[in-house]
Amino acid sequence: MPATSRPARLVVLVSGAGTNLQALLDACRDPAYGAEVVAVGADRDSVEGLARAARAGVPTFVHRVKDHSSREEWDAALTATCRSYQPDLVVLAGFMKLTGPAFLAEFGGRCVNTHPALSPAFPGMHGPADALAYGVRVTGATLFVVDAGVDTGPIVDQTAVRVEDDDDEESLHERIKVAERRMLVDVVGRMAREGFTISGRKVRFGSEARFH
Repeated sequence: MPATSRPARLVVLVSGAGTNLQALLDACRDPAYGAEVVAVGADRDSVEGLARAARAGVPTFVHRVKDHSSREEWDAALTATCRSYQPDLVVLAGFMKLTGPAFLAEFGGRCVNTHPALSPAFPGMHGPADALAYGVRVTGATLFVVDAGVDTGPIVDQTAVRVEDDDDEESLHERIKVAERRMLVDVVGRMAREGFTISGRKVRFGSEARFH
């Protein structure tokens, strides 16, 4: 996506409290940020993330897997609804479902997600716990471009978090979340303002960059 005079259009997908969504909504209030959240979707009813969007006047939608006859049908419906908002970038902000082939065919190269570890280490649902169990002294968070794997896409940015001697999974994860939120807001804003390209596993920012 090239840098343009209009804000980049963001669709944000959530599954829970939406604290990362709130950070994005707050950032988008500043015209200089370069982006606007045009819709928020969820895979569950009545989550706080949807309420945050509603309070901000942002349209919302819900696609629950159990309301569809197959995972493929759910993926196609999610894709169609996201497409209707014409996003430049889709941000998975605590979205706890894996998107499928239809979604990737539509939004591949312009959908990002975060992971609470320094990829490629500790992929999956238990990054902070796995980091503690392994005994690493530094972990962190990764922002990556979504692909067909689990936390395997090209890395956009990473931020480091020290592991303290008295950390348990909860305390470590809370510090990672703070660092992750700051990184997400900073880097999504940069992607919106500067554009970016993906070449192999390299993600580069630049005014001539465009989404693939």
